[in-house]
Amino acid sequence: MARKRKFTTFNLSFLDIMSCGFGAVALIFLIIKHDIDRQQLENPTELSAEVNMLNEDIQAAKDLRVRARNSVSDIDQQLLQAQGLARQINEDIKATRTRLADLGTSDEATLDQLKKEIQSLQQRKQELEEENERGNDLREITGQGNRQYLTGLKLGGQRIVILLDASASMLDETLVNIIRRRNMSPEQQRAAAKWQRAVATVEWLVAKFPVNSQYQIYTFNTEVKPLLPNTKSQWLAVSNRRQLQQALDALGDVTPSKGTSLIKAFSSLGEFRQLPDNVFLITDGLPTQGKSPPRGKTIDGNGRMRLYNQAVGALPRGIPMNIILAPMEGDTLAAAAYWQLAQRSKGSFMSPSKDWP
Repeated sequence: MARKRKFTTFNLSFLDIMSCGFGAVALIFLIIKHDIDRQQLENPTELSAEVNMLNEDIQAAKDLRVRARNSVSDIDQQLLQAQGLARQINEDIKATRTRLADLGTSDEATLDQLKKEIQSLQQRKQELEEENERGNDLREITGQGNRQYLTGLKLGGQRIVILLDASASMLDETLVNIIRRRNMSPEQQRAAAKWQRAVATVEWLVAKFPVNSQYQIYTFNTEVKPLLPNTKSQWLAVSNRRQLQQALDALGDVTPSKGTSLIKAFSSLGEFRQLPDNVFLITDGLPTQGKSPPRGKTIDGNGRMRLYNQAVGALPRGIPMNIILAPMEGDTLAAAAYWQLAQRSKGSFMSPSKDWP
């Protein structure tokens, strides 16, 4: 008979223990590896988002720094010019006084003339100093009681357009009073408080135009018209003070009437050979018609919102829109819509008080 192999329980137990140990190690390794893979999938997305936010903040800071440097350069240039004129006047004063001392008292008529020249030069010097202190404003505009206002509007630019709503709704804040004023004389309509605030707003904005910039001022209702005839789609020089005053004088003859076609106003911005880099829209609500007159006599809020969206679709891209919204009864959707437009275009939005500007 063959001898049977001796069997012991120790060998089986040892193998079971080793197998369990290897299984536990493999399980721990899989758990750790899965967590690492999950972190590797999640972390890059979060880091990428943070990097994008930081890049946006850096770009915004760079843009602000460039604008600040440009403003400082303009101010320094004007300051140097004023200082140069002041030095020249001082030299003229010294030269005139030297001539006066040389002449003595022999010729009283000549002395009187020289004294008048000195007074004129000193007065001119004082005017230059006052102009330098006032800064860049073309016109001095103050609020009621000589108050100045911090508006948050993004002023400035090289090519500036003002779009002034001249529809009948600019006659008053309530529908009843608008209907009542529409039956008055043109002089009474132009004297309406709401319209006069809109006119004063245009004058305030014009006073803030940079001296070396260009501008255009449109009024719009169912049509779009420049204040100066035959200048549509043309850029006018701010430095031409006489022409600028003619435009403001023409504004005094505008009488609010008809409906509001915002799409025509926005479309006119794309007709310039060089697009504007800053636009100020002065209005009181959403449009009441599109490119063509409406079929019915009335339109509800949803219909006006559709017309507004069509107008925004016709707006050239990349132009900051600064909205100045006057109050209007019943137009509850206007403020939110125009605020969103200002935010998307990187412009500004304000709804001024009755005593502004």
